[in-house]
Amino acid sequence: MRLPALKTHAALEPGVLSDMTALAVDQLMREGESANTLASYRSAVRYWAAWFNVRYGQPITLPLPPSAVLQFIVDHAQRTTAEGLAHELPQAIDAVLVDAGFKGKPGPMALSTLVHRVSVLSKAHQVRDMKNPCQDAQVRELLSKTRRAYAKRGALPQKKNALTKDPLMAILATCDATTLKGLRDRALLLFAFASGGRRRSEVASAQMRHLQRSGPTSFVYTLAHSKTNQTGSDRPENHKPIQGMAGEALQAWLEATGITEGPIFRRVRKGGRLGEALSAAAVRDIVQERARAAGLPDVFSAHSLRSGFVTEAATQKVPMADTMAMTGHRSVASLLGYFRVSDASQAARLLEEEGPQA
Repeated sequence: MRLPALKTHAALEPGVLSDMTALAVDQLMREGESANTLASYRSAVRYWAAWFNVRYGQPITLPLPPSAVLQFIVDHAQRTTAEGLAHELPQAIDAVLVDAGFKGKPGPMALSTLVHRVSVLSKAHQVRDMKNPCQDAQVRELLSKTRRAYAKRGALPQKKNALTKDPLMAILATCDATTLKGLRDRALLLFAFASGGRRRSEVASAQMRHLQRSGPTSFVYTLAHSKTNQTGSDRPENHKPIQGMAGEALQAWLEATGITEGPIFRRVRKGGRLGEALSAAAVRDIVQERARAAGLPDVFSAHSLRSGFVTEAATQKVPMADTMAMTGHRSVASLLGYFRVSDASQAARLLEEEGPQA
């Protein structure tokens, strides 16, 4: 059955994307990405534009030739020479990029930053359906060999320490029960840890509509969207129990503030007034500030809660399936990326007389 075109709307050409549709597609693509991801994309694109402009003396235009990507890699990656480690970015250009705020400090990039920026450039070509220089054989080979060179030199990514039970208890001891900030920070830290080591963005975006009470001081939080479930699929492991001291701390925070809807964790302004929802950066700051207040070394970040949960679960012999159900990991390999070997590891004491505990 053929339907007539509506007279009130202009008929669309099947082979042509209208400006309005293109805008809608772009908005949906952006909304589907996390705020942190979008921010990292913008930073990478800004840096590419600035570097290209200073390096070649002209504005950047896509598609880029593979030679420009090869130049970007050797400009920012260290290599071993007879005189020691070197990279090709001229000092004068480096200084311009730093002074203009496009680069944090002079010198080569961290390998992870370099790989990310090449990945962002690749995606920029991909979404525009342009010939992708990052898929060029020379570019892919150089990037692969660069990774291997860094690994051979032992230049491994620096991961933050795991915030396991003992340091977490020390941090919680700094959260007094007489101020809203103390109540909030205690509830936030325990919520993040006990629900499977939630990412800072997940804590910042936690909403009351996803929180259900399962007892006087116990709850179930439904994680509707996460990095490992970006499509919002309804899975059994979406439901995270908040019990014990974590449930008690959350109940104390909600009772003190009267929060019944909207964001769970919010800014506390002067005079004890509640403000807007915390940002992901504020969650990071709370972890780091509380760690300093506890006299702990500067080795923890918000992500330490996630690695801390995985490491503590392994130390306490929690079945891996149970751990993965809480963290949301879909593969063992991904889960093990958060495990940190500690002095408590029984695998490190196989030759001791008492042997590992049964």
